[in-house]
Amino acid sequence: MPLEAGLLEILACPACHAPLTETDTELVCTGKDCGLAYPIRDGIPVLLVDEARRPA
Repeated sequence: MPLEAGLLEILACPACHAPLTETDTELVCTGKDCGLAYPIRDGIPVLLVDEARRPA
C-alpha cells in the first residue's frame, strides 16, 4: 500500500534529514553518506534509526 503523496513530501530521514523515496517495503534515504532504509509495517513507516537497514 503506497503512502499518500503529501505524507512522503514531509517525511525526512531522522538521521541526516534528507528526503526519502518509497520502495515496496521501505523508505530509503536519498542522502549520499546515509542511505538508511526504514521499514514500512502494516502501512506505517517505522522511522527509527535502530530499526533501519544499513546500506550494503
